[in-house]
Amino acid sequence: MKVGLIGTGMVAATHVAAIRDAGLELATVMARDPAKTRAFAQRHGARAVESVEALASGVDFVILLTPPNARQDHVAALARAGVPILAEKPIERDLARATALVEACEAANVPFGVTLQHRMRPAAQMLARQMAGLGTIASVDLRVPWWRDPSYYDEPGRGTYERDGGGVLLTQAIHAIDLMLHLCGPVGAVQAMVASTPLHDLEAEDFAAAALRFESGATGALMASVTHRPGGTEALTINGTGGSAVLAGGELTVTGADGESRSFGEPAAGTGGGADPMAFQHDWHQAVIEDFASALREGRAPAIPARDTLPAIALIDAIQASARSGHREEIEDV
Repeated sequence: MKVGLIGTGMVAATHVAAIRDAGLELATVMARDPAKTRAFAQRHGARAVESVEALASGVDFVILLTPPNARQDHVAALARAGVPILAEKPIERDLARATALVEACEAANVPFGVTLQHRMRPAAQMLARQMAGLGTIASVDLRVPWWRDPSYYDEPGRGTYERDGGGVLLTQAIHAIDLMLHLCGPVGAVQAMVASTPLHDLEAEDFAAAALRFESGATGALMASVTHRPGGTEALTINGTGGSAVLAGGELTVTGADGESRSFGEPAAGTGGGADPMAFQHDWHQAVIEDFASALREGRAPAIPARDTLPAIALIDAIQASARSGHREEIEDV
């Protein structure tokens, strides 16, 4: 299968390695800077093009890596051309705009997936298989204690509402938030506070905290930060009537109601992505891409369809709304 790539930024090399190791061919590349696009394409044996129409010609699907504010025209053109799309997170800057892109692809019957690769971590997939044994979920705790050096925000537009749609929640913590909702179900209400701390000179938030009420009746707490120097491992704790589970990076520990514990996977080495935005291997991305390609071959939905990722954006929107108003925010089903 042949793949087109839109965007040659920070994460592009990860996707190229994942495409290669998935046994697919990177055929065409398009980005804003023609000279950089040609150099990137030449390095990776692809063809540089300057229009979505040229990019889409002769490929089986397109991977979309642009910033969130540069998606609408590309998605519209690909939907018209009937070309499946696999997009980096987040789909767009808020729920309304993300939903519009999902609906445009659905109306054109074009498969649309999202790279929220934390769902593909072996320990996370093991946790998914263990959820039934935890019984009725009583409480959930999610912590993302990451760090970003101030120089990370030197790139024009990074950390702004216009380009990125937000800060730590939408850019970094969305992976962990999506996984939490995937495993525990949607959140129905939230009360939150966010801040832009003195540690970074940026418009959007670098710290967020929220109390959660899940639609199931479970309660929860969320903390997401890029202010935790030197950066730590994100951790999801789920407490149920049948036991508890802690997923910390690549390690899962499940403790039964009898107190017996079992562990799977391995703890993260160092701070990983908690400090360095590129401190990860491409195998999780590869798993997403392989699944998307297989879904196209088999005529099924991908493992991470775009519509299924809307609840994470809805929760992030609600956290921001609650922080602005100071009140509890109810979340409608999406």
